Amino acid sequence: MIPKKTYSNSQSCSDVSQNITRIVEPSFEFYSVFSQTEVLELIKALDVRREIPLKYAYKGGGAKIWHNFYQKYIIPKWYQPANVEIDLLQQNFAYITGSYQSCQKINIVDVGAGNSYPVKKFISQLKKLGKINKYIALDISQELLKVSKANFTKWFPKIDFDSCTVDIENSPISPEILGNFNSMQIKDIANIFLHLGVTIGNHQDRNRVWQNFRNSMDKNDLLVFTNEIGSNSQWDGKVRGGCKYHVEGIYTWMTNNLGISSEDCQLVRKYDLKTDSITANIKFLQNYTLKFSQWGIDQTVEISQDEEITIWRHHKYQMPELTQELDTAGLQIVHSSSNKYLSHIMVICKPADCET
Repeated sequence: MIPKKTYSNSQSCSDVSQNITRIVEPSFEFYSVFSQTEVLELIKALDVRREIPLKYAYKGGGAKIWHNFYQKYIIPKWYQPANVEIDLLQQNFAYITGSYQSCQKINIVDVGAGNSYPVKKFISQLKKLGKINKYIALDISQELLKVSKANFTKWFPKIDFDSCTVDIENSPISPEILGNFNSMQIKDIANIFLHLGVTIGNHQDRNRVWQNFRNSMDKNDLLVFTNEIGSNSQWDGKVRGGCKYHVEGIYTWMTNNLGISSEDCQLVRKYDLKTDSITANIKFLQNYTLKFSQWGIDQTVEISQDEEITIWRHHKYQMPELTQELDTAGLQIVHSSSNKYLSHIMVICKPADCET
């Protein structure tokens, strides 16, 4: 179904380009991908923050865009042998799987699992040690969870696999998902929560994400995450990696499904002082009205010419800021290490108010 498009405000030819307002409705695919709750959240984010939350770019056709980007640019190849996630997991393997938790087995809870590729070598090492109990893939995208399952069950057919759609920015991970039914079992099994892919820097509300992780953890559990480190304000303006290739796919997918004509917008990447982040935005070259009218929803979002809608963001951390955010959420850093270029860091945390 092609997004509906109408025009309002009849004007003379000389000023029509400045004053015309395009009224558009999202496509059938848009409504088939997002739930009513998600559409309402998206409308609010557009109206209040002028943002389409990046997490929604991994749903529907967006999942394929991300998977193709990952396969082309992130998976190690003969001419590109390194993968920062895999290298940091290998570098920190002994610490992550250390015996200080006094647990016999480990559940790997991969939050934002994607295609599960970064954990393949890590899981293989756990399997050799006989320490892996279960792998639990969590993601906001049902489409990516299907990719995760296909990959993981092919690699490790004898390891228990479970999956569930979870939005870690909105809620903690429930005990039912983790299988925490038996108190004796909890004592013998530690949950290792992974949040890889520098994903923490993409969240709009990072403090809420930290708190939701903390509320998901027991005393024996660890949170392991990666992110870029450095100064956001000193960005050199060069687009690379996800800021280039993934953003281009998101921009096309979002504009097409919202019904925004390519000639009416442009992709702008810049440093955003307010959020101290690098952002990618849809800049509107015409006045637009986005009309949402499904599932009993009847709302519009007005966007003026020259306004920008954020579709991607990334925040690099400096250690004092990161430590403060974690402390506020009740998480304590127990170990951290960076890659050889000092561009990325892996951090291992435990609940601050639990005895080990």
